[in-house]
Formats: sequence, C-alpha cells, structure tokens
Amino acid sequence: MRRSIVLLAGLCGMAVFSGCVSGPEYQRPQVAVPAAIHGQAPPGNTAEAASLADPAWWEIFHDEALKALIEEALRNGYDVRLAAARVEEAEASAGIVRSQAYPALTPSAEVGHGQTSLFSPSGRVVGTIGQVNLGLSWELDLWGRIRRSNEAALAQVLASEEARRGVFLSLVSEVATTYFQLRQLDLQLEIARRTTAAFQGTYDLFNRRLEGGAASALETASAEALLAATAATIPDLERQIAGLENQLAALLGRNPGPIPRGAVLNDQFLPPEIPAGLPSDLLKRRPDLLETEQNLIAANALVGVAKADYFPQISLTAALGGIAPQVGELFRDGKTWSIGAGLLGPVLQPGRLRNQYRAAVARRDQARIAYERSVNNAFVEVSTALLAYQKYAEAERERTREVAAYQQAVQIADQRYVAGLSSYLDVLQAQQQLFPAEILLAQGRYNRLATLVQLYRALGGGWKLTDPAWVGGAVGAGRERVTIEPLRHRASTRCPDAGTATMPCGPSTIL
Repeated sequence: MRRSIVLLAGLCGMAVFSGCVSGPEYQRPQVAVPAAIHGQAPPGNTAEAASLADPAWWEIFHDEALKALIEEALRNGYDVRLAAARVEEAEASAGIVRSQAYPALTPSAEVGHGQTSLFSPSGRVVGTIGQVNLGLSWELDLWGRIRRSNEAALAQVLASEEARRGVFLSLVSEVATTYFQLRQLDLQLEIARRTTAAFQGTYDLFNRRLEGGAASALETASAEALLAATAATIPDLERQIAGLENQLAALLGRNPGPIPRGAVLNDQFLPPEIPAGLPSDLLKRRPDLLETEQNLIAANALVGVAKADYFPQISLTAALGGIAPQVGELFRDGKTWSIGAGLLGPVLQPGRLRNQYRAAVARRDQARIAYERSVNNAFVEVSTALLAYQKYAEAERERTREVAAYQQAVQIADQRYVAGLSSYLDVLQAQQQLFPAEILLAQGRYNRLATLVQLYRALGGGWKLTDPAWVGGAVGAGRERVTIEPLRHRASTRCPDAGTATMPCGPSTIL
C-alpha cells in the first residue's frame, strides 16, 4: 500500500512539473507584403491607413430595401445556419479532446451465480454473487500529446468561427451584387419599353402615311424592323429579372417570389474615394486568411501529436468496490480496492510511427503553402478590384458623353426631318444608335457598384463587427431587432501584431 502511494505521488509530481511538449511551436510564415497595393497611391501618412473595410456594411449601402434584404439573408440564409452548425460541431469536438486531460470515472455493477471462497470458512460457497466497482483512469501527459491535441482542436474551433464570419461577408456581398444586377435589368427594361414605345409611334406614323401614299415602303419596313428588334429584348429582360428574383429569394432562405425594390440604379450611393488601407492589415482583417492560418496552427500542433506517439503513454488507474453474496454486505467485509500505473509504449513499429510523423509534417507544409497562397491571392483580388473601380469610373464618364451626344443627334435629326432637310431614316438611325448606348451606360453603372462590393469583400469588410452586430447593429427604428446567438466562449483570433511574421498567434498564446 505504501509503495503504491509513493509511486502514485511520484507520477503525479512528474505530471505536474513536466513541461515537455513535443513538436514545434507555431510561428507565422514570413510572407512578402507589398509597401502599397498595385493601383493604390503609396501611403504617406497615418490617415491613409483607413480602409473601406472599416465601416459596417449598412454604412456602405444606403438603399433601405437592400439593407432589409441583407438583414433577412443574415437571419435566415442557409449558409449562415450551416456555418453556425459547423461552429457547434467544432466546439463539441474540441470538448471531446479537452476531456482527455481529466481523470475518467467508470462505475460498474454485476450480479451473477457462481462459486466463491471469500465468505465461507469451508472455502466454498455456491450461490448469487453481487459486485460493484468504481474505476478511475488518468493519462499523464508527460510528452504533451494531449496538450497538442487540445491546441489543434481549439485552432479548428477558431477556424470555424472565422469561416462563419467569412460566410457573413460573402452573403452580404452576394446579396448586394445580385440586387444591383436586378436594378440594372430594371433600368434596361425601362429603357427597352420606352424605346419600343417610340419605335411603335414611328411605325404607326409610317404605316398611315404608306396607306395614304405619302411614305415609302422602305421607311415603313425599316421602322417595323427596329420596332421588332427592340420589342424582342423585353421578354428576355423579364426572364432575366425573374431569374434574379428567384436567386435572391434563395439567398434569403425564402420561396421564389417578387423582391421589393428601393432606389433606382443611378441613385445608388458611390463613395467619391476608395481607401484601401495598409496592405499588412489584410492579414488580420480578412476572415478567409485568419481561417487559413488557424488551419495551419492546427496542422502544426498535430505534428506534435505525431511526435509524442514515439514515447510511451503512462496512465494511473485505481479501483474501489465490493463483492458479496448479499447486496447489503457489498461495502462491509467484501471491500476491494486497487491502485497502480500502466505503461503502453510502441514496440517494433518504427515504420508506422515514422510515416505517421512524415504525413503530419506534409500536411503542415500543405497548410503553410495554402496560407501563403491565400495571402498572395488577397493582394491580387484587392489590386484587381481597385484598378477595375477606377477604370469603370472613367468608362462611365465616356458612356455618359456618348449617350448625351446620341440624344442630341436624335433631336437634331428630328428637327431636320420636320424642316424637310432630311428623311426620317436619319431619325431612325440616330434612335437605333441611342438604344444600345443607354444599355451600355446602365451596365457601366452596375459594374462600378459590383466592383465596390467586390472591394469591400476583398478588404475584409466589417472586420470590426462582432457576430451579433452583423445583423443586430443594422436594425433601424421601427424594425424588430434580430440578434445572432453569441458563442458560449469567445477566443479572439485577431493577433495583436499581424505585421510581425515571427510572432506566434493562435491557441498557444491564449490558452
């Protein structure tokens, strides 16, 4: 008994004071961060550290109907609900791993018919025997296997939370882009109907004059052809509008149906300037980059788990119970107890352990490469969107000049026709050129709005928002407040110094 207690105390002391943890400590990979994003002026003062990603999404979009749609999507969208369920799953899995660090109690009871010599001087009794036991087992984490497993599980929880925030941002962007595309088609439909009505009036005029012998068949046929060509675009636009309404309904988690509209396309807000912020800020703002880094932290910790498998597992066991022919005597004369320690070590399996370790290292290397690629892609996306927004603005200015010129040409051609200086074919030609120019101008405005959304997403828009604030903060007066249930435990993944490539950031710094 005394030796068992000494052994138990010695092993517990080893468990308490042992600081050995297998595997490498996490270090953020060094990535090449440009001084300025291509297409952005080099930062010259601290004010230029401001970014389009700093405001909340409801401060970027001023259309009340669009805000209501985004709120509904964040509340009822299938992707948001799936992301929340994945967070719950990751938390539960982390709880399973975390439980390995604590002793496990295993009660058991048994009643049977048999023979025993424990309770009879004659040494043999045949009859009913009852037995009850309470077992305890505890693995001593001398090599850090459980700690590394816990570190990996926590990183996976944080990765799932970043993935959830990524779904928020992605859903906001997709709803806004689809809504702006819908408003573009609405404007094109209005242009097509207005132009069709004008061509219908021209055709009716020519047809009456042809019947009266005052117009030629060429003019009438030309007017009819232009009328038919323009009218044919109306059902196609109506088809596209219905399809986008159904697409938006799916994002909102509702059945297909009409979508309410707000401001027309040309009245949608466009900021005069797009601050992109400091390039290094992307590493701590974009949820997809933070998710990828947490996956790398988890893979790095699993390398430590694979390393710890080379060493034996030491566990403490204890049992207390009773055995007797009568239930009332279980805890009297029939008491039983035991205490001990076990050692389970790898023997004659170096190939399996070595290859398990190699596989863990390879997965860690893949996660590191995926992180580096994601960072590079982030800079590419921001640069592409920033340049596109600038060029689309220039193109829209030219399209506006083009439409104004064609409108003036239609007026001049009409005046010349009334004065008898030209035929009405000149008027038809000018009207024919005006219609596609107006369509292209509507597309140009949509391109700028869609690129604004793309920039907001690429810069990690709404990174200051907490999970409940994504929906709750946007609710205006008179609307029902909706909140997202906060997670039971919140461990921030926002590193204090994302620009320091050698600074650890992850579960090891917050445990």
